[in-house]
Amino acid sequence: MKILGISAFYHDSAAALVCNGEIIAAAQEERWTRRKGDSSFPVNSINYCLKEANIKVNELDAIVFYDKPIVKFERILNSHIHRAPYGLKSFLQAIPLWLKSKLWTEDEIRKNLDYRGKILFTSHHQSHAASAFFPSPFKEAAILTVDGVGEWDTTTIGYGENNKITLLKKICFPHSLGLLYSAFTYYCGFKVNSGEYKLMGLAPYGKPIFLDLIKKELIRIKEDGSYLLNLKYFDYISGLKMINRKFEKLFGRKALKPDEVPDQFYMDIAASIQALFNEILVLIAKEAKKATGLEYLTIAGGVGLNCVSNSHILREAGFKDVWVQPAAGDAGGALGAALYAYYAYFNNERNVKGKDFQKGSYLGPSFSNEEVKNILDRYKAKYHFKERKELLKQVAKELAHGKIVGFFQGRMEFGPRALGNRSILGDPRDEKMQTTMNLKIKFRESFRPFAPSVKLDKVSKYFEWDRPSPYMLFVANIKKDCLLEVNTNGKTGLELLKLKRSILPAITHVDNSARLQTVSQEDNPIFYELLDEFEKLTGCPVLINTSFNVRGEPIVCTPQDAYLCFMGTNIDILVIENYILYKSEQDSKVELTEWKRKLIKD
Repeated sequence: MKILGISAFYHDSAAALVCNGEIIAAAQEERWTRRKGDSSFPVNSINYCLKEANIKVNELDAIVFYDKPIVKFERILNSHIHRAPYGLKSFLQAIPLWLKSKLWTEDEIRKNLDYRGKILFTSHHQSHAASAFFPSPFKEAAILTVDGVGEWDTTTIGYGENNKITLLKKICFPHSLGLLYSAFTYYCGFKVNSGEYKLMGLAPYGKPIFLDLIKKELIRIKEDGSYLLNLKYFDYISGLKMINRKFEKLFGRKALKPDEVPDQFYMDIAASIQALFNEILVLIAKEAKKATGLEYLTIAGGVGLNCVSNSHILREAGFKDVWVQPAAGDAGGALGAALYAYYAYFNNERNVKGKDFQKGSYLGPSFSNEEVKNILDRYKAKYHFKERKELLKQVAKELAHGKIVGFFQGRMEFGPRALGNRSILGDPRDEKMQTTMNLKIKFRESFRPFAPSVKLDKVSKYFEWDRPSPYMLFVANIKKDCLLEVNTNGKTGLELLKLKRSILPAITHVDNSARLQTVSQEDNPIFYELLDEFEKLTGCPVLINTSFNVRGEPIVCTPQDAYLCFMGTNIDILVIENYILYKSEQDSKVELTEWKRKLIKD
């Protein structure tokens, strides 16, 4: 049985293919179009999925869309009618898009794909719930889904058992934790729907001094974690912005403009909303445990990418273990839709074998050495071919000498995290590496932390952590015997960046935490072997791992994307499959896109 799931028309469109319960392929449309968060119909992702399985579109048993457009349209109409005459401008922008294509999703699917078979629709939070539970390693588990908004739901509690999912409780729009966090994302000068992780990274530089004010004015929280927002401070119901002037007046300052550097005030704002999130999500998770009586929890929805809150849930909510969908946002809805149809609609059996079904989230395209060589030759690149063992030894040596490496291997990751196959790597022992990689490689804010990748069998040597974390969805504290004595001398804000906090300073955030990826030989043998070679040279089985892209651009997908990113940044070395390229040997006049020219100039 072959089922294709699709998410589209809001943000982060994607496609996923499930055959007989196995996840064959999944990818976001942005990786092909090079438009970050692309919301267009994911024709490139669909074509990739079908090619990966070597099937034609009309061989599919069903195509499943990840939400119900008519119900979502009902919510948008009701919201504008409720707020009339306010929000006319927003209404006039939204309605033509719905009347042109969004309402006619089935027609769009048939027209774009020339598809004549069965088309199904799941609800938005059913898709999230399915993406959380069905790939998880648990036979039965509680399910928590939290995001901005689907059709009406914004937060749900439910449970999965074998091949069935039941949603028990929900909170509906306009009350939304995801939209609350996005409002603060906007207030701190970051882009909504893509800058929330920047807000999370900024939070440790501040103190939660506004937490009581937020609780008093913006949100009412009950003991079971249910909540109501004070809507007089927000403009997202029918307006064009997340917040209004009352919100700015409450905190005493205007929203930070994009690309303005946040000062201590905005750092304290970030710390306050993150503290609220940690608190309320633990309450909701505890309610999920109380309502279901189950020992395990699964999480999806965009809020599931908040790895700080995930870690609080794991420690404090009373579950034995927590599994979070790596593509927790709308992209993962495509996968959830396909899985929901396979198990719940077609009633197929689910066999749990003690390990998750996500395949390390390495579900995107791969490229042969021959394909790589053809692309490199087209750009007249200078390269060297090496057998795998020799290649990894050489890369480990270069990393140990302080070089920054673009590392492109195997299948592309599904979800927003690079997990070793489309990564930029560096030496975590180098205290200058965080600043160098942020400003000269990623062209992004200097406060942004980098994640460590560590061999699974060595994780407890450096981190307060006792289980696999293959998807970079939890934070762990650096072990006390790896920390250094720090004298702040009154330093605050971004000045804290300059202080060496541990023996791995480049991956130690200012609160002595790190967003952790554990690497096993089973899930990613090449990346594990590289970590092993680096350990042999340095005694350290840890590398900096950040996504292979620059600010504003999606993670690289093809060898061409990787080569252009390599040439448009200060990455020293590029490794694509068995080929290694040195920047010093390349022709610096290689043609770049106008966007990259502008980025480098800026």
